[in-house]
Amino acid sequence: MKRNKATIVREYGPFPGIEHVAGVTHDGSHIWFASGKQLNALDPDSGKLARSFDLPAHAGTAFDGQHLFQIAEDQIQKIDPASGRVLGTIPAPGGGCSGMAWAEGTLWVGQHRERKIVQIDPQTGAVLRTIESNRFVTGVSWVDGDLWHATWEGEESELRRIDPQTGETLEALDMPAGTNISGLECDGADRFYCGGGGRAVIRAVQRPRRQAAGKPRAVN
Repeated sequence: MKRNKATIVREYGPFPGIEHVAGVTHDGSHIWFASGKQLNALDPDSGKLARSFDLPAHAGTAFDGQHLFQIAEDQIQKIDPASGRVLGTIPAPGGGCSGMAWAEGTLWVGQHRERKIVQIDPQTGAVLRTIESNRFVTGVSWVDGDLWHATWEGEESELRRIDPQTGETLEALDMPAGTNISGLECDGADRFYCGGGGRAVIRAVQRPRRQAAGKPRAVN
C-alpha cells in the first residue's frame, strides 16, 4: 500500500450562518455541500456561495450528471439543482449513512459506524452489494474507475483508494492531525473536495497521479 501526506491546496469558508459541512459533491462547475438544513452551491473559483436551498441535508450528497441526491435522515432525496425541488425519495440503507457518490448508474453510500460502503439501486434503494472497510467511512467518491473513501476516527482522517472487490486499501493520503473529513468528492481532474467535519469549511486536496492501466471499475 502506498501512503503519503495529503497536500491541501486551498480552504474555503467558514460560511456565514453555516455551522458544519456534511456531504460534498461536484457538478462540473460548482461544489455542492450539505449543512443540515440547507444544500449549498459553492463557486470554487471565487470561493463564494452561488445559491442555497432550504431542505434537510444531513449527510452524503451526490450528482448523477443531471440531478442531485441528498441523504436526509432515513431517506435519499432526488433534487432538481436548478430549483431545489425534491423530485422523489428512496429509503436510505440502515446503519448510519455518511458519504455518497454516483457511479455507472448506481449510488454508493457510506455507512459510518458500520464501516461499510453499499451500492444501491437509485430507483428503489435496494442494496446491490456491500464493501467492508476497517475504518469509519465518512465520504465516498468514484473517479476514473477508482473508488476512494474518507475516514475519520478520533482526531485522524485520511483519504483511501480501495479495491472495490475486496475493500483492500491500495493507497492512503494522511490529513494533518485534527483536520477531519466529513464528505468527499473529486472534481474529475486533480482535486478532491473534503468537508471539514464540525467546522464550516471545505478543503481542496491534491489528487495523486497514477497510471491508467489496471484500474478497477465500478460493477453494477
